[in-house]
Amino acid sequence: MTATETSPNIPANGRANLTALINSSPTAARTANSLPEVNLAPPPPAPPAPRKWGRSVFLGSGLIIASAAAGSYYHVAIAPYETTDDAFIDGHVISIAPQVSGQVVALSVNDNEAVKQGVVLYEIDPRDYEVKMAQARAERAAAQSRLDQAKAQFAVDSAKAGQELASVTAAQADAIRAQSDLQRYQAVESRAVARTQIDLVQDQASSAAAEVDVAKNRAAAAAAQVDLAQADIKTAEANVALADAHIRQAALDLSYTKVSAPEDGIVTHRSVETGNYVQPGQPTLAIVSQQIWVTANFKETQLAHMHPGQPVEISVDAYPGRTFHGHVDSIQAGSGAQFSLLPPENATGNYVKVVQRVPVKIVFDDAMDPAHPLGPGMSAVPSVKVK
Repeated sequence: MTATETSPNIPANGRANLTALINSSPTAARTANSLPEVNLAPPPPAPPAPRKWGRSVFLGSGLIIASAAAGSYYHVAIAPYETTDDAFIDGHVISIAPQVSGQVVALSVNDNEAVKQGVVLYEIDPRDYEVKMAQARAERAAAQSRLDQAKAQFAVDSAKAGQELASVTAAQADAIRAQSDLQRYQAVESRAVARTQIDLVQDQASSAAAEVDVAKNRAAAAAAQVDLAQADIKTAEANVALADAHIRQAALDLSYTKVSAPEDGIVTHRSVETGNYVQPGQPTLAIVSQQIWVTANFKETQLAHMHPGQPVEISVDAYPGRTFHGHVDSIQAGSGAQFSLLPPENATGNYVKVVQRVPVKIVFDDAMDPAHPLGPGMSAVPSVKVK
């Protein structure tokens, strides 16, 4: 360490005295000659600090530009949209159940298999229903036979009724003739005709009148038999109609042994296997229809400017970076909580206001992409352009 470094603040007169002392002492002189030269000049002044106004201007300008960009982005990309992450893919899920009981003898589909409308999914043993169909057809033939017999009997009874009516006419003619004979005999003097002859004619007139009554009764009975035959025809016709209904029912039951897809879709949740005995109404599998949409539960405060027809951009969690397009189809008339199993009862207890959510149906405008299949229950984030 030098003398300047150890005593940088020694006054000028002190340095002069120190120099004289060193020069007067031989030892000091040798020591001084061996030491390096000491610079006793005062240090130069420090340079002035640079001004910082340029950095402040730069930072202020950047802040203004960033604020303007953020405001523009908000008004262009955020303010015109209403979005929610409380949204899910929804669709028609058709539960397939048999309409007749029996053992499954054939199964034609597997889980997650695409099927077309009318394709047979599985088949139930049809033998019992084929027997019922044969019985129904036999009953139909017997009913038709009874109808034919009733019609034939009606024809016979109608002919007999006609004969009885003719008998009434003949009996009436005989009665009129007998009455005329009686009147003619009664007009003749009693001495010209025997009393026995008059009594005979009188008996004939009475008998003829009685025959008219008998003929009328037989005609009435024949007419009643005709009415009965007509009733038998109607009964037989009803039996034929009933047999036809039994045939149609047997045909339906036989057709129900083949369970077909009601529309295009994807087979899911299959629980039936070959050999299972199934009952009517028992769920065996489900078909997810290709008609899907998004059910978005927006807050009620987000619905002020929302209405059907507005465009929607939809992102699905399963396909990040892929955007689907659709539009608002309808807004439910009521909050989701109002139609829940236990709707809120705000008239009782302490009331705490909660923002309600209203389901909004959003349909897709894009055709379904086989590379990005969508199904009920998948999470989605719709953004509705409301301004």
